[in-house]
Parts: sequence; structure tokens; C-alpha cells
Amino acid sequence: MLFKTKTLVDELVYERKKFASKTNILEEVRAILEQNELERTAISLTLKQKSSTNSNNFNIDLVETDKIFHIDQIQKIAIDFRLRFLDSHLFANEIPEEAISKTSNLEKLHQTKLEGFKIMAPSKTFKLDNYDDPLLFAPIGNNYYYLIHQWGKDLVWYRKLMVLPFRTMFNFVVFCGIVSLLITSATPLDNLSKTVPLAPIILFLFMFKAVIASSAYYFFLMGKNFNSEIWDRKFKEN
Repeated sequence: MLFKTKTLVDELVYERKKFASKTNILEEVRAILEQNELERTAISLTLKQKSSTNSNNFNIDLVETDKIFHIDQIQKIAIDFRLRFLDSHLFANEIPEEAISKTSNLEKLHQTKLEGFKIMAPSKTFKLDNYDDPLLFAPIGNNYYYLIHQWGKDLVWYRKLMVLPFRTMFNFVVFCGIVSLLITSATPLDNLSKTVPLAPIILFLFMFKAVIASSAYYFFLMGKNFNSEIWDRKFKEN
């Protein structure tokens, strides 16, 4: 047929023939893939190595402002949800390929090599110095960090409530007070109140002493500490 209908693919193949042979194209693609693999391997090694870098050369015109967080904001979330914010080399689990890809793309975009990575995640996901939901950051400088990638499942909504009593010493005391008040209110005191003045207050104080003593003993015996004390510590608490 004199006028044969061509597809877009046919046109692309025809156009490609003008520039290079198939062999040259395959060699070029292979070189690109090998270079990408080298870059990804280098990033993986950097993530696993200890670094003292606390800033990177980001192009301010290219950064996404909604991914920039100050250390005070990171600290607040880490304390609220009982998370750690530590160097990436302490992270025990595998860092997903998507995080490495995003890091690679970010380095190319900003024409820099990123270092000093930090991860915010639960304690159990770190290899701590003594015997679900990570976020990968790179330092910008002046206590600001750039969020690169989040993986895993989102934090369950009730986690913040579960760890609320352990946020600070004040929270712990208030929690013990509430528990003591509930126990006191559930205890029948009608007959006792007739013979013992201020019986409810006395019982509450007794309960409060018992609850706070037993709770504190168990809490510290298990090697625990308050969220505000451990959020950036490299040491293990069971």
C-alpha cells in the first residue's frame, strides 16, 4: 500500500533511527541504570553511617515550605506520641526504596549531596546504644529539618492518649490523681463517713499514695522514662 498508516510508536522508532543505533541506545540506557544504582547505593550507605552534619545546601527557591519543620515542632510531636528523633544510622529496620528514590531526586533537584539524616519513629525501631511509622528528615540548618519521606502505617489516633500519662512528671502525677479519685468514688463510704470525719479525703490521700508509689515503682523498675526525657536519647528504655 502506497500510504501505510503509521502509529505514534512507528514515528518514534523512525525518529530514533536518525540519532543512534540500537546498540548505542542500549549502552546509554545501561550506563544510566548503572549510574542510578551507584547513586542509590551511595545514599543507602550514607543513611547507615554516623554523621555529624547538621546542615545541607538546599536551594531555597526549590524547597517545599510545607515540608520544613523546626526542631521545636518535631520535639512536640515526638513527646506527644512517645517517639524518638535520632540519627538514621541507629534505625534498625530497612529503609524503603521509595525513600531512597526521593532522596536521590532531591539531591539531583538541589544539586547537592545530603547528609546528617534523622528519623522519627517508635523506640523499638532503633538500634539503641545500650542494652510504625517512621519519618525521614535531612537537616537544613539552624535547627530546621526537611521532611523527605514517610512510610509505614499512620499513627493510630489513640496512641497520643495512651502515652499521655508518661509525657511529663506533671502528667504522671495528674494521671495517678485521677485514678485515685475514681477508686475513691467507687468505694462505699456511707457508714464510715458517720464515724470518721473527712473519710473520703483520707481515703483519697491513701489511694493516691498507693497508686503513685506502685505506678512509679513499676514504671522505673521497667527502665521507663518520661516522653520529654527520651525523645532524642540514644539509650534504650524497655
